[in-house]
Amino acid sequence: MNERTVRLESILTLAPVVPVVVIEDAAHAVPLARALVAGGTPAIEVTLRTAVALDAIRAIAAEVEGARVGAGTVLDGAQYKAAVSAGASFVVSPGCTPALLDAADRESIPLLPGAATASEAMVLLERGYNVLKFFPAEAAGGVAMLRSLGGPLPGIRFCPTGGVNPGNAHDYLALPNVVCVGGSWLTPAKLVQAGNWSAIEALAREAAGLR
Repeated sequence: MNERTVRLESILTLAPVVPVVVIEDAAHAVPLARALVAGGTPAIEVTLRTAVALDAIRAIAAEVEGARVGAGTVLDGAQYKAAVSAGASFVVSPGCTPALLDAADRESIPLLPGAATASEAMVLLERGYNVLKFFPAEAAGGVAMLRSLGGPLPGIRFCPTGGVNPGNAHDYLALPNVVCVGGSWLTPAKLVQAGNWSAIEALAREAAGLR
């Protein structure tokens, strides 16, 4: 196992759930992250889907003690480099391309690349990746698909994301080839917009107790 994989696993095993966060207002980033850390889910994926995402990552990395902030929805080398410059501890992609994997090779922080099929997982395994994002989890076959992949691909562990919720998260986490799950239910838009950080901390605490 290479050093970047070791670092990635050390982040993903901090809690059973990695909150997947969309931040529309940069002012929400620090209090939101503090609530998630206080609730026991310190590995936080901030998706690059908004104009303030990189600023949010930068603020969390600088100001939130105990947080391990990652950049999600990274699609190319330019976004990867920007995430590194912002202080991200890890990068997440919904899939993978040769160019993205080449960019990851040039950077110091680890990549969690996405795969939805056995062939995609095998390509990534050839490139040295044995911790993958399984996305979109529910649409791609869910728990049954991951259980099936465990037989022929015993050396790969997954972080299923996409359709994972409090009702099915435990089923995913019970699989031996699941390292953690990614979920957006910890940070509902209404709670974020209202600044209800105590409610988000409570959701994080519940998620932290899933495994």
